Amino acid sequence: MSEAKPGFVKVNVVGVRVEMPTNQPIILLQDQAGDRYLPIWVGAVEATAIAFAQQGIKPPRPLTHDLFTDVLNTLQANLQEVRITSLKDGVFYAEIEFGGGQVLSSRPSDAIALALRNDSLIYVAEEVLAAAGIDIPAEEEDELDKFREFLDQVKPEDFNL
Repeated sequence: MSEAKPGFVKVNVVGVRVEMPTNQPIILLQDQAGDRYLPIWVGAVEATAIAFAQQGIKPPRPLTHDLFTDVLNTLQANLQEVRITSLKDGVFYAEIEFGGGQVLSSRPSDAIALALRNDSLIYVAEEVLAAAGIDIPAEEEDELDKFREFLDQVKPEDFNL
């Protein structure tokens, strides 16, 4: 796996949850080195794809992200890393980088779903974290623990596809 890029921060996927009262799914990313989090609102299909990957669920027939991963494996292509590169007018943008240095533009939700399926690194541009990230100090970790507990109990069916 490649090294971190200057201006980017390595993140982990905390999980997916449904924001109430809008029933809008969000992905929550956490800066590995600190208390910063980045919420990204996504569609129900993408949220399900990410939840499946996190829970290790293999559907009987491949979903789009599973199919793309199968294509990569068949072609012996390596998904190196994904990067959330910018935020413009409330829309996040991402890139997928392959082992040969090829880069494709992507929606962050698709990039994250693929990264999870391919054990790839996920980075967020520092400027994106500065603009849209939230700090959760250690004293607020209790709320985050409740969120993580919710994530442990949520099922893909909860997304009403």
